[in-house]
Formats: sequence, structure tokens, C-alpha cells
Amino acid sequence: MSLIKRMSPDEKKESGVIALCLMLLILAHFISKNITIVLYIVTYIISAYPILKEAIENILHGKWFDENFLMSVATVGALAIGQFSEAIAVMLFYRVGEIFEDLAIENSKKSITNLLDIRPEYANLELNGKLQQVKPELLNKGDIIIVNPGEKIAVDGVVESGEAYLNTAALTGETKPLLVTKDSQVLSGMIVENSALRIRVSKEYKDSTVTKILELVQNASEKKTKTENFITKFSQIYTPVIVISAIMLASIPPLFLGQEFQVWLYRALIFLVISCPCALVISIPLSYFGGIGASSRAGILVKGSNYLEALSQAKAVIFDKTGTLTRGEFFVTQIIPANGVSKKEIVKLAAIAESSSPHPIARSIVKNYPGNIARVSNVEELVGLGVRAEYQGDTISVGNMKLMNKLNIDGVSTIEDTTGTVVYVALNNEYFGAIEVSDMIKTDAKVAIQGLKNVGIDNVTMLTGDKKIVGKNVAEKLNIPNVKTELLPQDKVTEVERIKSEIGDKGKVIFVGDGLNDTPVLASADVGVAMGALGSDAAVEVADVVLMKDNPTAVTKVIKIAKKTKVIVWENIIFALVVKAIFLLIGALGIATMWEAVFADVGVTFIAILNALRLLKMKEENKKINKYPHSKTEKYKVEVNEA
Repeated sequence: MSLIKRMSPDEKKESGVIALCLMLLILAHFISKNITIVLYIVTYIISAYPILKEAIENILHGKWFDENFLMSVATVGALAIGQFSEAIAVMLFYRVGEIFEDLAIENSKKSITNLLDIRPEYANLELNGKLQQVKPELLNKGDIIIVNPGEKIAVDGVVESGEAYLNTAALTGETKPLLVTKDSQVLSGMIVENSALRIRVSKEYKDSTVTKILELVQNASEKKTKTENFITKFSQIYTPVIVISAIMLASIPPLFLGQEFQVWLYRALIFLVISCPCALVISIPLSYFGGIGASSRAGILVKGSNYLEALSQAKAVIFDKTGTLTRGEFFVTQIIPANGVSKKEIVKLAAIAESSSPHPIARSIVKNYPGNIARVSNVEELVGLGVRAEYQGDTISVGNMKLMNKLNIDGVSTIEDTTGTVVYVALNNEYFGAIEVSDMIKTDAKVAIQGLKNVGIDNVTMLTGDKKIVGKNVAEKLNIPNVKTELLPQDKVTEVERIKSEIGDKGKVIFVGDGLNDTPVLASADVGVAMGALGSDAAVEVADVVLMKDNPTAVTKVIKIAKKTKVIVWENIIFALVVKAIFLLIGALGIATMWEAVFADVGVTFIAILNALRLLKMKEENKKINKYPHSKTEKYKVEVNEA
């Protein structure tokens, strides 16, 4: 019953036709011979009509040698020699196989086509103080929309007012709700869970995340692998050879050896049924589609099966550092007081002076100060040096060592061997201390690197524009053997090309970047993987694989899926060819009947399809995410509060 419920209306209709044919076939055994022949012919026409029709249409278009042609010739021949039951059985089992094939394909597509559910049907446009329900395609940049609990966000935008949890599972696979507040960026396809949001549209519908993802999904199956192209070409050669072989099998023994023509014609017809290349033609694309579906379930968009095949051949993985292995945002990691000044006082002065600066380092200091920030006056931004500000009659100076030297501030010593950026703080030209600000490593980055080694990829490299000490420090913490630092974007492209030339034909080179400034390198690698690039137009456009979550372990996951897909593809190829070779031999020798021929065709195809569907059952491995005991940011906050 559950199988019937899953069937489409067309599949249910097809099942009804098959049931009718079976009833007529059974009835034919209990009535007179003349009526039996009529019933057999009627049953054959009903069961074979769509196959015969397609075979004729293909012939008219110059496509002679396909499975429809083989099935038609074999069964018409069987009718001609009086093998009515076998001819009907071949067509019925073939159509049963097609039903299961359709169900299998729908099942394999389900993980991907479920993404269509993220397509919003309408948006609540705020116009002259009133709400008007409109199609998302009609929204323009700057429009204000209201999204109520349970509704999908129609287009990408920024929260103008409101606070709510968003369900992002359809986009990222992440089950944990995402909290958004004023000025938070939100993406189309996310679902508001608990409270209405007022959102300002930042992208039109055609440029929004939903549209980009759906375009990726719809185009994914169009890019074929070398294996798929080979099988297509193989079938074009294989089928004519089989037809010629069948003709020779039917004619040579009777003409030259004096054998009975009907016996060898029957064997030739069996030979044709067995030889149908359905198992290869259907199961291989289905296997790759299943791999793309399994990737999609894991929050990974693979743009085509050719990239899935390339991932399975990966021999080297190159990572960008900032935003890929690290969070790409600064955190206070160390406070170094001087002259008995408390840590709280140093941070307070730095936060007050930096309160109006948009610089990321300044924002990280302000964000980590637990108290209220007082107003300052006469703020002076010193480009390349830092900032000065007046506070309650005093002058606060916050910046780098060049600023301290320019102001002739005594007692400042350069902090060596730091892996972050050091900000020095002075009050009325008296040195108070320093604050170190660093980019934090992602919690699962180390697990990701180890995961690559577990799947046989030891050639792992990190490229960064950061200074040598920072890059070396991150590489050591993550056990990355190769690291190149102080690189410009063009230098990264050169490094990727160098590694590609070293690998040569032995495998493929993958580059993983954050998708914002890595587009040249993403394009130059064999497979470009955009990390956490959801909503980034450049990444979606250039990358071959888009990771919808900002998660380095997804790289290992998609490589595992790709390798599993490749294994299943070759299992199906070997299984189909071996079984068909055996049955072709015993069919030519007269051992096999039309019933065995049906198994060799429909049965092998069905087994290959079931094998391909194993990809959708891949269990998500338990993540052994490296939990750092406490980040330095958390430790710093405690120290400030205690001071």
C-alpha cells in the first residue's frame, strides 16, 4: 500500500494496464485456442504499445538501435514463432521495471527537489502603511516586506525591525534555529518561526539565494561525467553489434550447418532481449544523481556529476585561511597591562576611543567590552596608525607601534611572537598596555583536516595573505603540513597551478575558499569549493561546489560521497556486463529461455537501480567536533569582569 501511495497518477495508470494484461493472460489459458490467440495479440498490443510507438518514432528520427528497438524486434519475432506468453511477459516485465525505475529516480531526486519547497509563493509588501500580498518577482530593492511566523522569506534582505528565530534547515541542513535581530542579513527560503519581522529587500527575486540554488539544482544533471559519456558512446556501438550478432546467430547455423531455423531464431530473439543495455544506461546516471542528492541532504550543492567524479579523484586539497579555516572575524585574545594598570581600564579606554570606528579590529574591541561606552569628542582617525579621542579632558591614543613612536610615548615595548594584531593604548601620552586581537580557528577545522587524511588525502596546503608567524601558527594547530603566507590573490593562483602540475594526471586538485575574494583561485582549481558561500553571488557563479554551511568538515563529507558514488557506479558496470555476458553465452547455446532473458534485462536493471539508491541511505557520521576547552575570547571576558 505504501508503494502505491508513492506512485504518481501516471505510474498508477501504468500499473492498472499491467494488471489488466496479466488478467487477460491468465484468462487466455482457460478458453478455446482460437480465442486464446486473439487474447494474446490484444494483450500484447496493450502491453507493448508505448514501447512499439517509441521504437517507431525513434526509427523515423534516425535512432534505430536502442532498447525499444531491441525489445520490439525480439517480441514481434517471438510472436511470429508462436511464443505468445514469452513475448507478452517480456513487455510486461519491462514495463514493471520502468515503474520501479521511475520510483527510484523520483526517490533519488527527492533530496534535491525538496529544495523546491523553499520557493516562496508570495510576499507581504508594505505599501503606504498597508500590506499587499504580491508575487516575489515583483519586489524591488528597498521595498519593505513583513514576514509572519510560519512564512518563508521571499527575497534576501536586512531586518529593519523585529527579532525572531529562523528555520534554515532547507538551505543549510542545520536544525538549530538562527536568531536574527535588527540589521541582521536574512536569505530567501528561510522560515520565520516565532515572531514577525520587518525586512528591507536587498536583492531582487532573480538574484536571491532561492533562485540561485534552484538554478544550480536544475542544471546539476546536465553536466555529465566521462563515465556517463563513455557509456552513451558504448551503447551506440554495442547495440548495432548485438543486432548484427543476433542476425548472424539466427542465419548462420540454418544456412551453413543445416540447423532448424525456428530454434536459432528463438535463440537470436533471446539474445536480443538479454543484450538490452538498460542497466548501464539507467543506473549510472542515476548513481551520480543519487550522489548529488546525498550531497544536497548534507547541505552541499554539487553543480554537476562531472564535479562529483572529479572529487572522487582528489589527491590534493588547498585551503584559504581567513573565513575558511578561521572564522574571518576578530576577537580579543590577550590583554597585556603595563605599570600596574588593570585589564579592565585598558579595555575601557580602547573601547571608548574606538567606539565610532568601523574597522573590524576596533569593532572587536568594542564588542568585547562588558560595560557602557561613554561619549568622546574630537575623534581623529589616523590612517595606518590608529585613533585619538578626547575623553573627560584626557586624550586617549589607540593604535600600532608606529603611532606610539610618532607620539614619542615612553615605556612601550614591541610584543614579539604574536599571532594576532597588537593594539597599544596610551592615556595623555602615558603607556597603559596592549590588546592582542586575533582571528579564531573554527571549532571543526582540525577534524576536517584529519578527515581528509582518513580518506587518503595527505597533500593538504593552506594559502594565506597573512604574515608568516600567523599562518605558521594556524597550520601547526591544525596539523597542516604545507603553508604559504603573505600571498596576493595572483600568488594563490600561481600556487594552485604549481600543485596541479605536480599532481599531473594522478588526480585532481581541490581549492576551498570563502567565496568572497577567492574567485580567481576557485576558477583555476580542478574543483573550486566555496565555503559558507550561501548568498554570495560570486561564489555561486564561479565555484563548482557550494557548501551551504560554514563548515570545513563538509569538504571531507562531499569527498566521501563522491568516492562512494564512484564505487557504486563501477559495481553496476561490472555487475551488468558480467551477468549479460553469462546470459548471452547460455542464450546462444540454447540453455536460457525468454524468462531468463527477462531477468538478464529487467532484473539486472532493477538490481543496479537498488544498488544506486544506497547512496541516499548513507548515514551521516557522528561529528567528532574538536571542542576547545574555552576560547580565549570567553576567558578574556571573565578577566575583564573580575578586574
